[in-house]
Amino acid sequence: MTISVFDLFSIGIGPSSSHTVGPMRAAYRFVTGLADLALLERVAGVRVELFGSLGATGHGHGSVGAVVLGLAGERPELVDPVAAAPRVEAVRTGGRLRLAGRREIDFAVADDIVLHRRATLPFHPNGMRFTAVDTAGVPVATREYYSVGGGFVLDEDETGRPAIVADPTPVPYPFRSAAELLGHTRETGRSISEIVLANELVRRTGDEVRSGLLHIWSVMQECVERGSRTGGVLPGGLRVRRRAAALRTMLESRPDDDDPLRAMEWVTLYALAVNEENAAGGRIVTAPTNGAAGIVPAVLHFYRRFCPAADDEGVVRFLLTAAAIGMLFKENASISGAEVGCQGEVGSACSMAAGGLAAVLGGTPEQIENAAEIGIEHNLGLTCDPVGGLVQIPCIERNAVASVKAITAARMAVRGDGRHHVSLDKAITTMRETGADMSDKYKETARGGLALNIVEC
Repeated sequence: MTISVFDLFSIGIGPSSSHTVGPMRAAYRFVTGLADLALLERVAGVRVELFGSLGATGHGHGSVGAVVLGLAGERPELVDPVAAAPRVEAVRTGGRLRLAGRREIDFAVADDIVLHRRATLPFHPNGMRFTAVDTAGVPVATREYYSVGGGFVLDEDETGRPAIVADPTPVPYPFRSAAELLGHTRETGRSISEIVLANELVRRTGDEVRSGLLHIWSVMQECVERGSRTGGVLPGGLRVRRRAAALRTMLESRPDDDDPLRAMEWVTLYALAVNEENAAGGRIVTAPTNGAAGIVPAVLHFYRRFCPAADDEGVVRFLLTAAAIGMLFKENASISGAEVGCQGEVGSACSMAAGGLAAVLGGTPEQIENAAEIGIEHNLGLTCDPVGGLVQIPCIERNAVASVKAITAARMAVRGDGRHHVSLDKAITTMRETGADMSDKYKETARGGLALNIVEC
């Protein structure tokens, strides 16, 4: 297995990893490619076409603005989320765009970014085509890209490969299935987190891995803090109220409340805070997607706040273990809502969080695999039907519910002996097959389910 933990957990902005982060990365790759080939100075115009799910819900998911920022040379991990919207608006009103921050061209956002609501490109539902032309309108370069979930982007030369372009660096413990991963733990006596860490050490030092993961955790904490202190209404036409801040005020006003489910109220708060920040275009950690970004942070916050002896080393073990499970989903199925529905986003995140929590609760590798299997099994068939094409309804609440479900899955598993009838590998295969059978109207197109019925009401 050559996927890194830092592929699964990356820093970006909302509201969508596949529809915001991916298009921004694709646009950035296109303009930097032009610069690398010394073609930038010949470019007088750029036309961008978004296909499939990107075309159907691109406006609500921020795809248009993401493309503008990427063409301007911004990357999702570095762009200032506060300044992003004003920069896009300046291009929209001024009709000028500085490609890669260097070459200024005429650019009419409404005309030069085309959203094809029904047409698709062959490889994946999230397809993009970029065309640069010279002063005579003759194409200088054309390139197709695919946003395959979690912010991962493939170009047209990479579409014959797996969903992640493999890192050729050999690792000591390669695995493509949970069975192989458990085999490594039995043969070596190492935990799942130790197996993943050993593989990471071929790319980074131990200190770099630890500090990198703790930085990811710090961004998650900052996101929860912002999200639970900010009120008002989320952007978009639905006028959805932000609820995390009010819930935090209520919980902090009753510190001695003896409600036995009080911890679950805090978990709900943590998930709501992250996903409200995501919906508002704030800085978040893709874990493994933006639409499901609240689940791993919510369960990690539960661990730190409510589990005795919780510490930073536990956070590192949690994230390494969760990443191992995310790698299996990415390798053997999909984490793209446009490809397999929300089971691929919320379902995989729930599974990852359940496995991570089981690890820090002292679970054996077999119990961790059981927790992860429970997490996905009870999200099978989950549709992706965002109302209005916005990552708000039902996405925000869905993260809160899945966070509680992940905790339940982990606690069930560590109280068993690890033996169970349905393996994680079988559950992941079932998720992939279910996604293939699922109607496209339930795959992030906003043409079915709640997206259709709420609009009609």
